[in-house]
Amino acid sequence: MVPVIKTSDVKTILHLVNLLNPTEKTKEVGQLMREIHRARTVPDNEMPGGVIQLNSHFEIRFAESGQVIAMKLVTPKYADISQQKLSLFSPLGVALIGFREGESVEWSLPGGTRSIEILKVNDPESVPVSQ
Repeated sequence: MVPVIKTSDVKTILHLVNLLNPTEKTKEVGQLMREIHRARTVPDNEMPGGVIQLNSHFEIRFAESGQVIAMKLVTPKYADISQQKLSLFSPLGVALIGFREGESVEWSLPGGTRSIEILKVNDPESVPVSQ
């Protein structure tokens, strides 16, 4: 499966990565950059529905435990796990961006490789590039 990422999200991600100092460029940031390079980038007005993108609300299920969680994918500035706001730069955020409702992804997360099923995705609110 190849992730699908809209042009404005790619611009936002590249802007955020360029703002990082070298010590903030974590393994996850490197993985995110690899995902962007292998992704299919589409113009914003051609982005299909049901794809996790910045500011998407979504529900996922961890295959091993059956645990279902609802989250929103946000830029690091707005991340707050207690409010179910997941950072794009987190291992789970990197694993999910660009994938669709109904797809399952396998990703290395803290604690080992996990299989994650994307149950539901709501289209996002717009996000300014400066975040």
